[in-house]
Amino acid sequence: MSPTELFVGRFDRTLDSKCRIVLPARLRTVFESAGYLAPHEDGCIALWTDADFTREADRQTEREAEGSAARHEVREWFSHVTRVQMDAQGRMPIPQDLREHAALDQDVLVVGVHHRVELWSRHRWEQRDGGSSGSKDEAGEGS
Repeated sequence: MSPTELFVGRFDRTLDSKCRIVLPARLRTVFESAGYLAPHEDGCIALWTDADFTREADRQTEREAEGSAARHEVREWFSHVTRVQMDAQGRMPIPQDLREHAALDQDVLVVGVHHRVELWSRHRWEQRDGGSSGSKDEAGEGS
């Protein structure tokens, strides 16, 4: 994936016994050095590249000017951000606080959303769109 390509697609994954997921092959190349996981809107977890996380962090920091409540929300958000590294098999650990935020259990949906990747609980994803989501996976790719 080149820097000009966008994150797109929907992929079924499974959280392993050590609370890791294997990213789809085309995403692994982008995040092979590291990425940033953070709580995101609607009860999912966002995964950003270094450059996109810097832009999101700047956007969050700008909110501090809105007052004390916004500053508290910004502090809380940053306190849950985690820099993650993939292992040699492309597995990425998901910290407990973020798993709780997203209600992740066994079934995880990895969704490309323009400049970020979102990790969703299968159940929460289906509630979000009324149960009409059919999962797509890369042709010929295993876990």
